Amino acid sequence: MIYGHISQPNACRYPAAIESALEFLRTTDFSKLAPGVVEIEGRTIFAQILDLTTRPREALRPEVHRRYLDIQFLSSGEEQIGVAIDTGNNKISEDLLEQRDIIFYHDCENESFIEMIPGSYAIFFPQDVHRPACNKHRETPIRKIVVKVAVSAID
Repeated sequence: MIYGHISQPNACRYPAAIESALEFLRTTDFSKLAPGVVEIEGRTIFAQILDLTTRPREALRPEVHRRYLDIQFLSSGEEQIGVAIDTGNNKISEDLLEQRDIIFYHDCENESFIEMIPGSYAIFFPQDVHRPACNKHRETPIRKIVVKVAVSAID
């Protein structure tokens, strides 16, 4: 997992596909876009614009992806995201890997929570379990952008 704020320059150069995704996040005015999917580089890199309401962490399931990285960017609101390394010991709640590139777990081992504020982003790799859209203090409307980057595009 990589955590940062879009206003801060990268301390090191990321792979080109991640740099492309971050540039999209830096240069797009998300207040002018409707929720939905925006293709950045076809199905190799694309963004999902989501308007959500955070929920108690117990009401949400941890998840992992295998074919895409998730770059979760908070445009407005506040949230916490649970994160843990996928140890292989987490009990699967629902396996939608073939249909939607997602596996949901009932819970996960050794979970920590990061604080997301507008402009912050977290990059989740296939080994990173994450539980997005958790309440920070209370249920809060948020706008977040999830950029999906195909693992095959990482050089």
